[in-house]
Amino acid sequence: MKSVLPVLTVVGTILLFWLVAVVPMNMHLVADQAQRDGLSVTPETPVERQEYSGIGLSLRNLHLVPLTYDFVRPRLPAPQQVAGEMYKTVFEKKITSKRSLVYHGWVTLAPTLLGFFIGTGLGILLAVGIVYSRVMDRSVMPWAIVSQTIPILALAPMVIVVLGSMGIQGLFPKSLIAAYLSFFPVVVGMVKGLRAPDGMQLDLLRTYHASPAQGFWALRLPASVPYLFASLKIGISASLIGTIVAELPTGAKAGFGARMLVGDQYGQPLVSWAALFAAALTAAALVGLFSVMERVTLRRMGMRTA
Repeated sequence: MKSVLPVLTVVGTILLFWLVAVVPMNMHLVADQAQRDGLSVTPETPVERQEYSGIGLSLRNLHLVPLTYDFVRPRLPAPQQVAGEMYKTVFEKKITSKRSLVYHGWVTLAPTLLGFFIGTGLGILLAVGIVYSRVMDRSVMPWAIVSQTIPILALAPMVIVVLGSMGIQGLFPKSLIAAYLSFFPVVVGMVKGLRAPDGMQLDLLRTYHASPAQGFWALRLPASVPYLFASLKIGISASLIGTIVAELPTGAKAGFGARMLVGDQYGQPLVSWAALFAAALTAAALVGLFSVMERVTLRRMGMRTA
């Protein structure tokens, strides 16, 4: 309960600010629509207009506040509107429908997982090479760090266009972007983990004339497991972000990124917000899955008691 209470407090605070922000963000749109529908809207005096121009709310039009939470095309949707759109597109649509978030979620999740496994494998191999080879440590590691300074919004369209000109389309280009974002956390975490054993433990291995391979499997790899799982949780989230970013410049017809584009292009903010929250929940579920795997693995290795 103690661990859940802070999370609930943060979520409740965010929802409260969200609910308060809906009113000033949507009031002008609601007032304009109310005038077109023949509802009573009291014009603001110059003084009121100056006092409330920053928040878009006149005290004489407080009766319009409830309408800001149900406006069809709001600037800022209310939480219940987003929740309703998500429920409709998740549970009331067939998973094969182009309007189902489950369908679009799988389209995004497939390259995310493929890119994540590619990036994780590459990251682990690079980390082992960096730890055991001074040449790689001095040559590869700096380039790995520099690679992350390139903005993904600039890199993704270039990769997609170049691979598309070579006839490579579909799953692989998006997976490549996801792998690009996920390999670096794994490299850093694994290097830190493989170097975690202290000098006394390494001296003991040398005393027993253990080979580098024996030292790796018996000491370095087990010591790196907590660092690896921490990196995997970061990497899987980065992979999902990379896939969504890769969907944007391609004009994709499916995926969370495509749904966000549809909402922006056709003036349907609820579609964009539902896709955004679905992506966030997907990332949270993936991180939660790795957290469970981490607890089980560390408990079996004797590194955690509860």
